[in-house]
Amino acid sequence: MNQVDRKLLYNKTYYKGEEYPWVVLVHGAGGSSAIWFKQLRAYRDNFNILLVDLRGHGKSADVFTEWTNKKRYTFREVSQDVIDVLDHHRIEKAHFVGISLGTIIIRVIGELYPERVNSMVMGGAIIRFNTRSRFLLWIARQIKHFVPFIWIYRIYAWILLPKKRHSESRNLFVREAKKLYQKEFLRWIRITTNINPIMKYFRERELRIPVLYLMGDEDYMFLPSVKTLVQKHNHSILSVITDSGHVCNVDQPAEFNRISIDFIQQHSRG
Repeated sequence: MNQVDRKLLYNKTYYKGEEYPWVVLVHGAGGSSAIWFKQLRAYRDNFNILLVDLRGHGKSADVFTEWTNKKRYTFREVSQDVIDVLDHHRIEKAHFVGISLGTIIIRVIGELYPERVNSMVMGGAIIRFNTRSRFLLWIARQIKHFVPFIWIYRIYAWILLPKKRHSESRNLFVREAKKLYQKEFLRWIRITTNINPIMKYFRERELRIPVLYLMGDEDYMFLPSVKTLVQKHNHSILSVITDSGHVCNVDQPAEFNRISIDFIQQHSRG
């Protein structure tokens, strides 16, 4: 592996053909590209696919040793990692699909490189923290040095995904988080310290990029704020998936796939 490759996120491509659009799948904090296992078959029939593991996650945990020595991450840096992978594969433009905190990374990419983004699908989008989620983040920051991070993840998973039918996505959430290192968890907790002004800026400034918000009807922490946002933005639409929680691509994959694929195909160019 050469020097350039070592500095790339772990990534995997599925190439269907030159005439098909590229779709980039971006997981959330504590996850990995494994979160998309229920999308791959349907997406591979329609698109070229790029999967990435964000820095410190999945198979990217050890590929860039310089990250280990950084005291802080920023959303700009993490988003640039994804663009570097696109550059490596000479992908000029793509549709981006994200889940949970991955939607913020996609939105940062849209801000920095709007010419690279055909459309954005925001699954379980986080655009505002309500009182409960702000309290949970505050608690995590207070106890992060004293409590094993996986305990925090387990508690958060139960609060975010409380119902029996959320069990698969909840278990996946925790299982993938176990692959993180404690230090990596601390870095991602720190990245949230500046997230509120970022989200406020994104709520106030709309990009001229088509956006689909795909939310579970039981995503009680984040759905209300998305409903409010879509009423104000001209280039955004909301589709609510029934019997689904925050990780709607796992809870109701058939509906997630059908709606997102249709949206991406509508906004594919050339």
